[in-house]
Amino acid sequence: MKTETYISVDVEADGPIPGPYSMVSFGMTVAGRMTGKVFEPVDPQTCTFYAELRPISDDHVPEALAVSGLDRETLIREGRDPAEAMREAAAWIRDACGNSTPVLAAYPLSYDWMWIYWYFMRFAGASPFGHSRCIDMKTLYAAKAGVPIGWATKRQMPRHLLSLRPHTHNALDDAIEQAELLQNLMAFPPSPHEDTPVLPL
Repeated sequence: MKTETYISVDVEADGPIPGPYSMVSFGMTVAGRMTGKVFEPVDPQTCTFYAELRPISDDHVPEALAVSGLDRETLIREGRDPAEAMREAAAWIRDACGNSTPVLAAYPLSYDWMWIYWYFMRFAGASPFGHSRCIDMKTLYAAKAGVPIGWATKRQMPRHLLSLRPHTHNALDDAIEQAELLQNLMAFPPSPHEDTPVLPL
Protein backbone atom coordinates (compact mmCIF):
# COMPACT_ATOMS: atom_id res chain seq x y z
CA MET A 1 0.00 0.00 0.00
CA LYS A 2 1.39 3.40 -1.01
CA THR A 3 2.59 5.75 1.73
CA GLU A 4 2.60 9.55 1.67
CA THR A 5 4.95 11.66 3.78
CA TYR A 6 3.47 14.95 4.93
CA ILE A 7 6.04 17.75 5.08
CA SER A 8 5.08 20.92 6.93
CA VAL A 9 6.53 23.96 5.16
CA ASP A 10 6.74 27.59 6.21
CA VAL A 11 8.08 30.48 4.12
CA GLU A 12 9.21 33.99 4.99
CA ALA A 13 9.46 36.49 2.12
CA ASP A 14 10.18 40.17 1.51
CA GLY A 15 7.14 40.84 -0.64
CA PRO A 16 3.79 39.48 -1.83
CA ILE A 17 4.82 37.34 -4.84
CA PRO A 18 7.90 35.45 -6.05
CA GLY A 19 9.95 36.84 -8.91
CA PRO A 20 9.69 40.55 -8.28
CA TYR A 21 10.35 39.75 -4.61
CA SER A 22 12.37 37.13 -2.75
CA MET A 23 11.86 34.21 -0.43
CA VAL A 24 14.23 35.03 2.42
CA SER A 25 13.93 31.79 4.39
CA PHE A 26 12.02 28.54 4.51
CA GLY A 27 11.70 25.66 6.94
CA MET A 28 10.50 22.10 6.41
CA THR A 29 9.82 19.22 8.75
CA VAL A 30 8.29 15.77 8.51
CA ALA A 31 4.90 15.89 10.24
CA GLY A 32 3.76 12.33 9.63
CA ARG A 33 3.04 9.54 7.18
CA MET A 34 -0.23 8.32 5.73
CA THR A 35 -0.61 4.71 4.62
CA GLY A 36 -4.08 3.97 3.33
CA LYS A 37 -6.39 5.64 5.84
CA VAL A 38 -3.90 5.54 8.73
CA PHE A 39 -1.91 8.65 9.66
CA GLU A 40 1.16 8.19 11.86
CA PRO A 41 2.57 11.39 13.39
CA VAL A 42 6.33 11.94 13.52
CA ASP A 43 8.10 14.11 16.09
CA PRO A 44 8.55 17.25 13.96
CA GLN A 45 11.85 18.11 15.63
CA THR A 46 13.58 14.95 14.37
CA CYS A 47 13.79 15.58 10.62
CA THR A 48 14.09 19.21 9.55
CA PHE A 49 15.50 21.52 6.89
CA TYR A 50 16.12 25.28 7.08
CA ALA A 51 17.73 27.81 4.79
CA GLU A 52 18.13 31.58 4.58
CA LEU A 53 18.45 32.78 0.99
CA ARG A 54 20.18 35.55 -0.86
CA PRO A 55 17.60 37.93 -2.38
CA ILE A 56 16.95 37.54 -6.10
CA SER A 57 15.89 41.13 -6.82
CA ASP A 58 16.50 44.67 -5.64
CA ASP A 59 12.83 45.18 -4.81
CA HIS A 60 11.46 44.43 -1.36
CA VAL A 61 8.72 45.57 0.99
CA PRO A 62 10.37 46.62 4.27
CA GLU A 63 7.26 45.74 6.30
CA ALA A 64 7.18 42.23 4.83
CA LEU A 65 10.87 41.65 5.50
CA ALA A 66 10.51 42.93 9.06
CA VAL A 67 8.09 40.11 9.86
CA SER A 68 10.91 37.56 9.55
CA GLY A 69 13.34 39.55 11.68
CA LEU A 70 16.03 38.98 9.05
CA ASP A 71 18.38 41.71 7.84
CA ARG A 72 18.54 42.34 4.09
CA GLU A 73 22.20 43.35 4.00
CA THR A 74 23.15 40.22 5.93
CA LEU A 75 21.13 38.08 3.52
CA ILE A 76 22.85 39.71 0.53
CA ARG A 77 26.26 38.91 2.04
CA GLU A 78 25.60 35.59 3.73
CA GLY A 79 22.34 34.16 2.36
CA ARG A 80 22.56 30.90 0.47
CA ASP A 81 22.48 30.78 -3.30
CA PRO A 82 18.84 29.91 -4.16
CA ALA A 83 19.79 27.23 -6.71
CA GLU A 84 22.09 25.49 -4.25
CA ALA A 85 19.52 25.69 -1.45
CA MET A 86 16.62 24.38 -3.56
CA ARG A 87 18.68 21.48 -4.88
CA GLU A 88 19.70 20.60 -1.33
CA ALA A 89 16.09 20.91 -0.18
CA ALA A 90 14.97 18.54 -2.95
CA ALA A 91 17.63 16.03 -1.87
CA TRP A 92 16.50 16.35 1.76
CA ILE A 93 12.90 15.64 0.73
CA ARG A 94 14.00 12.54 -1.21
CA ASP A 95 15.95 11.26 1.80
CA ALA A 96 13.18 12.08 4.28
CA CYS A 97 10.50 10.38 2.18
CA GLY A 98 12.41 7.32 1.00
CA ASN A 99 9.99 5.24 -1.07
CA SER A 100 6.97 7.29 0.00
CA THR A 101 5.38 10.19 -1.86
CA PRO A 102 6.04 13.72 -0.54
CA VAL A 103 3.04 15.95 0.21
CA LEU A 104 3.47 19.60 1.17
CA ALA A 105 1.34 20.77 4.11
CA ALA A 106 0.95 24.42 5.08
CA TYR A 107 -1.28 26.98 6.77
CA PRO A 108 -2.38 28.71 4.65
CA LEU A 109 -1.26 26.60 1.71
CA SER A 110 -1.82 29.26 -0.96
CA TYR A 111 1.03 31.44 0.31
CA ASP A 112 3.71 28.86 1.10
CA TRP A 113 2.97 26.68 -1.94
CA MET A 114 3.26 29.67 -4.29
CA TRP A 115 6.78 30.47 -3.09
CA ILE A 116 8.13 26.93 -2.73
CA TYR A 117 6.76 25.73 -6.07
CA TRP A 118 8.08 28.80 -7.92
CA TYR A 119 11.53 28.51 -6.34
CA PHE A 120 11.79 24.76 -7.05
CA MET A 121 10.77 25.25 -10.68
CA ARG A 122 12.96 28.30 -11.19
CA PHE A 123 16.11 27.12 -9.43
CA ALA A 124 15.93 23.30 -9.37
CA GLY A 125 13.99 22.64 -12.57
CA ALA A 126 11.29 20.52 -10.90
CA SER A 127 9.25 20.32 -7.73
CA PRO A 128 9.46 17.24 -5.47
CA PHE A 129 5.76 17.86 -4.77
CA GLY A 130 4.77 17.77 -8.43
CA HIS A 131 2.23 20.41 -9.38
CA SER A 132 -0.50 19.48 -6.89
CA ARG A 133 0.60 17.18 -4.04
CA CYS A 134 -0.36 19.42 -1.17
CA ILE A 135 -2.80 19.82 1.70
CA ASP A 136 -4.15 23.04 3.17
CA MET A 137 -4.64 22.90 6.94
CA LYS A 138 -7.14 25.74 6.78
CA THR A 139 -9.37 23.81 4.36
CA LEU A 140 -8.83 20.58 6.29
CA TYR A 141 -10.17 22.20 9.47
CA ALA A 142 -13.10 23.84 7.67
CA ALA A 143 -14.13 20.51 6.12
CA LYS A 144 -13.78 18.50 9.33
CA ALA A 145 -15.44 21.09 11.56
CA GLY A 146 -18.18 21.89 9.06
CA VAL A 147 -17.49 25.63 9.11
CA PRO A 148 -16.83 28.19 6.35
CA ILE A 149 -13.27 29.10 5.37
CA GLY A 150 -13.67 32.50 7.02
CA TRP A 151 -14.17 30.69 10.33
CA ALA A 152 -11.11 28.46 9.86
CA THR A 153 -8.61 30.69 11.63
CA LYS A 154 -6.29 29.65 14.43
CA ARG A 155 -8.00 32.11 16.76
CA GLN A 156 -11.32 30.36 16.21
CA MET A 157 -10.10 26.76 16.29
CA PRO A 158 -10.60 24.74 19.48
CA ARG A 159 -7.54 25.20 21.68
CA HIS A 160 -6.78 21.48 21.81
CA LEU A 161 -6.00 21.53 18.08
CA LEU A 162 -3.33 24.20 18.34
CA SER A 163 0.35 23.64 19.01
CA LEU A 164 1.62 24.93 22.34
CA ARG A 165 4.63 26.40 20.54
CA PRO A 166 4.73 30.16 19.87
CA HIS A 167 4.45 31.43 16.30
CA THR A 168 7.84 33.16 16.04
CA HIS A 169 8.06 33.88 12.27
CA ASN A 170 11.26 31.87 12.17
CA ALA A 171 10.43 29.58 9.26
CA LEU A 172 11.62 26.39 10.93
CA ASP A 173 9.94 27.18 14.26
CA ASP A 174 6.68 27.83 12.44
CA ALA A 175 6.98 24.71 10.27
CA ILE A 176 7.32 22.65 13.46
CA GLU A 177 4.40 24.45 15.08
CA GLN A 178 2.23 23.84 12.03
CA ALA A 179 3.28 20.19 11.86
CA GLU A 180 1.75 19.75 15.30
CA LEU A 181 -1.41 21.50 14.12
CA LEU A 182 -1.61 19.08 11.19
CA GLN A 183 -1.16 16.10 13.49
CA ASN A 184 -4.00 17.32 15.68
CA LEU A 185 -6.23 18.01 12.68
CA MET A 186 -5.63 14.52 11.27
CA ALA A 187 -6.87 13.09 14.57
CA PHE A 188 -9.87 15.44 14.68
CA PRO A 189 -13.12 13.75 13.73
CA PRO A 190 -15.51 15.98 15.69
CA SER A 191 -17.55 13.96 18.15
CA PRO A 192 -21.32 14.06 17.56
CA HIS A 193 -21.56 15.28 21.15
CA GLU A 194 -19.01 18.06 20.70
CA ASP A 195 -20.44 21.54 20.72
CA THR A 196 -20.72 23.01 17.25
CA PRO A 197 -19.03 26.42 16.96
CA VAL A 198 -21.48 29.28 16.81
CA LEU A 199 -20.80 31.32 13.69
CA PRO A 200 -20.75 35.11 13.97
CA LEU A 201 -23.72 36.89 12.47
